[in-house]
Amino acid sequence: MRKTRIALFLFVSLLILFLLIPQGLVLGQNQPAVDPSMPPPPHEKQIHLKRILVIGQTKGFEHDSVSSGMVAIYNMGHDSGLWDATLRTDTELITKKDLGRNAKNLDYFDALVFVSTTGELDLDDTQKKDMMTFINDDGKGFVGVHAALDTNYKWPEYGEMIGGWFDQHPWFTFNAPIVNEDPTFPAVRHFPAAFVKYDEIYQPKDWSRDKVHVLLSLDPTKLNYANNPRVHRTDQDFAVAWDKMYGKGRVFYSTLGHTEDAWSDPDIRKMYFEAIKWVLGMTEGSTASHPRPQSVRPQSATDQH
Repeated sequence: MRKTRIALFLFVSLLILFLLIPQGLVLGQNQPAVDPSMPPPPHEKQIHLKRILVIGQTKGFEHDSVSSGMVAIYNMGHDSGLWDATLRTDTELITKKDLGRNAKNLDYFDALVFVSTTGELDLDDTQKKDMMTFINDDGKGFVGVHAALDTNYKWPEYGEMIGGWFDQHPWFTFNAPIVNEDPTFPAVRHFPAAFVKYDEIYQPKDWSRDKVHVLLSLDPTKLNYANNPRVHRTDQDFAVAWDKMYGKGRVFYSTLGHTEDAWSDPDIRKMYFEAIKWVLGMTEGSTASHPRPQSVRPQSATDQH
């Protein structure tokens, strides 16, 4: 009987010990909380502050740099976390119509970027009206890159919105002498007072500095006008970048970005990065027109070489 009680006591003691101490410790194991052979769970999609629609449709001349520019703008938003970019080479999403099929329209976006678009884009009258409403009435942003000035000649409101149209590139691609006319503006404050960039500078027509805020311009004292029939501006005023308001919307344009190499240039990338931030309302900068700086005067006929 005594042996039976002792055996029962030992059995109960071992049972209590087994229940109170974690099984892994009793077995001498230290099991991990997560199986290391299994892949980690996927990260949730990062939520960016804004959304932009980037258009690269070309109905005229096709720049090799369109893809480089579109990818650079996508990466700027992705890497900074400031925006999601939707890249398209068609114009279907430039509408306020419900497209269905999970397709977005202008109501989804906060800014529109034209990357060297050319010719008459595939936009019907309703789409054109919706795009102007998007900028003028809704106060959304617009950025035009290089050949965005060589676009929509048959659409007067477009020229009014962006500030003018392309009228030749008198010196093609060359080492352009550029003057910074407003070093306080976010998109150009990183540039020195005067600098040189190898790029193609457009000559604008139906354009006046009275209607825009010039940020960068060519130094007219350092240009060669001799035997150049492509020079049409008698005032020798060749803007390289400007900003303006179109109704409630902010507009930025620059002729820089013609070459593929331009999109590897940290100065050019920073200019467009800050320009997009500005049209999105993330930073502030003047839109008031100003006269040509006294320090940069056009050459007289006797001075030209």
